[in-house]
Amino acid sequence: MNGEFSPDIRALTKEELDHFFVQHGEKKFRAGQVFEWLWQKSCRSFDEMTNIQKNTRLLLSNHFSFHTANADNHQRSSDGTIKIAFRLHDGLVVEGVLIPSDERITACISSQAGCALGCKFCATGQLGFKRNLSVGEILDQVTGIRDAGYGTPGIGPHFADRGSCISNIVFMGMGEPFLNYGNVKSAVEKITSENGLGMSPQRITISSVGIPKMIKQMADDDPKYHFALSLHAATDAKRDQIIPFNLKHPLKEIVESLKYYHLKTGKRITIEYILFGNFNDSVADAKDLAVFCRNFPVKINIIEYNPVKESGFIKSTPETTTAFLAFLEKRNMVVNVRKSRGKDIDAACGQLAGNKLKIKN
Repeated sequence: MNGEFSPDIRALTKEELDHFFVQHGEKKFRAGQVFEWLWQKSCRSFDEMTNIQKNTRLLLSNHFSFHTANADNHQRSSDGTIKIAFRLHDGLVVEGVLIPSDERITACISSQAGCALGCKFCATGQLGFKRNLSVGEILDQVTGIRDAGYGTPGIGPHFADRGSCISNIVFMGMGEPFLNYGNVKSAVEKITSENGLGMSPQRITISSVGIPKMIKQMADDDPKYHFALSLHAATDAKRDQIIPFNLKHPLKEIVESLKYYHLKTGKRITIEYILFGNFNDSVADAKDLAVFCRNFPVKINIIEYNPVKESGFIKSTPETTTAFLAFLEKRNMVVNVRKSRGKDIDAACGQLAGNKLKIKN
């Protein structure tokens, strides 16, 4: 079975590993050792499992493959942002980003290679959808970003869960997390488990354009992590223009699902809103946003736009941004501003991966 078509070792559950070792005349405790290497020690090959006998490692390599996401390229911004292109076993590329700020070090990770939703302002949407990422490929981004942070000025292990420089993780990279919900959920479990990376789920945020049935599914799963809605326009007339998915599931459906989420979980909802110049950044747009947010307790993150070539969108001016924020703050809304990072590198989501694929192909 060895070779390209053998099963990925990290696709197996602990119970499946137990069965494999018993079936091949090995002690059952070997499964626990292998599982620890895979998810707690984040090994990337069978040869790294140094407390396992060579013949047992050979048994594993003869039956399983080890599909990893390997850091293929680093770009470091003058503001400390590090963007990494991860090359997958089949040649596809996804992105992960380390974003430092005064109070936190955030890892922004991808859930899919490409994206099927085609949001008009997003570079990833221009790549199209390739495939979902596995649980292992998602975790490889976390550990790869963590390792890239060591030795970077201003980034140190004082933020650490188990010595990691990462304080927060956001699923805001390439792809729509809810369209790979099973693997994203399993990855979060591995990231937060004591048998995995041991991070607090309170430090993890799942960001989505808003798929109503999946918001309800997540609420039923009683998540310990946070949820953020990538809204970017508070009326269907404008959201339809930038997020084609909204044509199928308009804001009325999203509001209903978010009310359900809040009722089930008691959690406040984070609203992400990118300001596009001369499109969604007027005081009238701020009023529409305030009306939308009356439906449930929210925190609003206003995000500065990183322009994407050929999208046609531009950044909002400082004066317009100030007026937009002032309107919301006068209504006692909780508003944070997320400044654009990595302006001197391929900062927008999908840009670096797109460039790497063009070079490779």
